[in-house]
Amino acid sequence: MKKPVFIIVLIIIAMATASCKKDKPYDKDDIIQELEDKPIVTKPVVPDNTKDPDIEIIEDNHDGEMRSNLTGLWVPIEIGSKRPLAIQFSNFKTVRNQWGIGQADIIYEAFVEGGITRLLAIGQSFTGDRIGSIRSSRHYFVSFADEYDAIYIHFGKTKYAVSKLKDLAINNLDGESGIGSSVFYRDKSMKAPHNAFTSLDRILEGIKLKGYNVDHSEDYEPHFRFYEEDTVLLDGTDCNKLSIKYNDNKPYFIYDTEDKLYLRHQFGEIHKDSNTGQQLAFKNIIVQFVKEWDIDKNGYQTMDIENAEGTGYYISNGKMQEITWKKNEKNKWMRYFNSQGEELTLNSGKTYISVYPNNRIKDVVIE
Repeated sequence: MKKPVFIIVLIIIAMATASCKKDKPYDKDDIIQELEDKPIVTKPVVPDNTKDPDIEIIEDNHDGEMRSNLTGLWVPIEIGSKRPLAIQFSNFKTVRNQWGIGQADIIYEAFVEGGITRLLAIGQSFTGDRIGSIRSSRHYFVSFADEYDAIYIHFGKTKYAVSKLKDLAINNLDGESGIGSSVFYRDKSMKAPHNAFTSLDRILEGIKLKGYNVDHSEDYEPHFRFYEEDTVLLDGTDCNKLSIKYNDNKPYFIYDTEDKLYLRHQFGEIHKDSNTGQQLAFKNIIVQFVKEWDIDKNGYQTMDIENAEGTGYYISNGKMQEITWKKNEKNKWMRYFNSQGEELTLNSGKTYISVYPNNRIKDVVIE
């Protein structure tokens, strides 16, 4: 009689235990035991030389493309092999949201007379009927354009720029030259001198009239080198906001953590392209400190960049690194270097370069 009672008790305990397990989550041992109790189902291995019609394989195919010398991004060879345009934009307050500037791959900013700045936009993909407003050249912008083997577009120039254009033998389209009316037009609804504009078709016509070669020479050496993959500057200082105290426009950049870009503001508002309404944004920022001074009583600026070196900052992906730079203008050579003395490598994307007086380093604020 005792044996059947013992069996009944065991059954009751088992049922109670099973009921309790339904009410509690699996622990690690439960999951392992369940997996071990299940039958193992395997699928046949498909050899590498066969194709599964149900699987679409997407491969990176860059046939007919090359990495841009200006951004490191993939572009058609017919674009990447061309000499870029370097367009001299006004940055006067009345035309502070320039037309077409958002198409630039690289933008330089530097002081001109009176504490205002001017912008040099370098790119290979400018399009449209309204690019401007275009302003006059300063000799150091001539030198910057020459670093990229660019065709320089400007409307007028100082006597110092006249000498630099001649010394460097740079190809340029000038609104005050004989082809000025072919390349530029005035918007009569705006006040001169900030109403000079051009278009891609007009620029191409000017290049044709001047007989300039539009292709890079075979021995051209790119200005920058780029990472193959997006890279964080591990030894860098945090930089979520950069302020550069140019007297007039006081530009600053806010880091967008989602897009990993620095968004530009000036004159207390967003800086945008008037053709598109889109805010200017940059993957890379370089601050290049230079020795700068007044060249004459008119307040025209000059800077030591012909055969010189200095310090600066490289900023990308929310981080800042201290860098150095060296330039030999005669040989069209300019390079940046990291703290180990190695040539600087940039992340792929657009770049903003501030050329700023080295006696005002404290006016470049990193937060």
